[in-house]
Amino acid sequence: MGFLNNLFSRFRRNKKEVIEEETGEVREAPVLSRDSINLRDQGQRMRYVRSCLEQIRDAEREMELLTKEYGMVTAHLTDTEEIEALPPSERREISRIADHITAYEKEKHVYESGKDRMSDADFHLIERMEEEVEEAIDKLADAEDYQEKIRQDMRRLSGEKHAFQYRKHDLQNLMVNLRGMVIITSFSFITCMVILLLLQILMEMDIRIGYIFTAAATAIAVFMIYMKYTEAAKEKKQVERSINKLILLQNRVKIRYVNNTNLLDYLYMKYKVESAQELAGMWEMYHQEVEEREKFRELHAELDYQRQELLRILRRYQLKDPEVWVRQAQAISNRNEMVEIRHNLILRRQKLRKQMEYNEELARMAQGEIKNLAEEFPAYTPEIMELVSQYEEKG
Repeated sequence: MGFLNNLFSRFRRNKKEVIEEETGEVREAPVLSRDSINLRDQGQRMRYVRSCLEQIRDAEREMELLTKEYGMVTAHLTDTEEIEALPPSERREISRIADHITAYEKEKHVYESGKDRMSDADFHLIERMEEEVEEAIDKLADAEDYQEKIRQDMRRLSGEKHAFQYRKHDLQNLMVNLRGMVIITSFSFITCMVILLLLQILMEMDIRIGYIFTAAATAIAVFMIYMKYTEAAKEKKQVERSINKLILLQNRVKIRYVNNTNLLDYLYMKYKVESAQELAGMWEMYHQEVEEREKFRELHAELDYQRQELLRILRRYQLKDPEVWVRQAQAISNRNEMVEIRHNLILRRQKLRKQMEYNEELARMAQGEIKNLAEEFPAYTPEIMELVSQYEEKG
């Protein structure tokens, strides 16, 4: 290749100007300036030349990418014209297939974005234990029912225990009160006997009837207190036996509760659910999901078939990239969509052309700057040419 045409690298601009085009787009215009550079100083001079060479290399590298993209956009734009120019009968044929593809793609999107779909993890979990799910649901439901019955028994036993404990407390208070009444009765008996004795001695009264009445009343009172105390003590023992019996029953129920809880925890962990109802829901959803996934497989197979059929037909024509139209089949049957694609391609190509012109200008400016430098300072031409040769070898 000719002088400097193959040399491109990173562009380091000494100065930047920003210009605004008629479209309103703002971009940087390349401007090189030597104002602050002492070209007679070898270090500054060589750095300046390197910056020009780097600008050239960078511009061509960008041009290669832009040219490739420009070619692809142009080819795609040409394809739109080829498709639009097809005979009506052939256009109808590919439009029909394109409509099928578009419809299948919409169905596929609806399925894939469905909120009520079963997750793959849950689906494969149920799939692995499909044969035992119904049994597992019954086992979980039975364990949960039994758990509720145990809780009811525990609540009932706890209520009965508290009732007996309350009754025991009442009986204990009654017995304390009865013992106090015995003391009071004894004190009253002694007091009455002392009074009667004083009356007999001091006043020489006949108090035999008083003695008899006092003794009889005291005996009756003590007897009644004794009977009440005996009944209370007997009932207290019965209440204590009932409490002990309830404690034993509670212990047995608690053991059953712990064992059943452990069983439920294991089953929940095994089936990765939190209730039998959840597992039943997953089982029902699994059946629906099996049908949906089978439909999706059929849909996917049909979509692949239609895409291959469209690609086979498109390859008959002079299209640069028929595969692209398989991915945007809607544009084939929808003229508005095709117009939108063509418009977008034209805008992209215009943008690429501007970028290519910009980079061409970069390269021309840098080449011209190096040539001007060599012409203005002939004494430095050998070292400039040597540096250029080094960049040509690297390029």
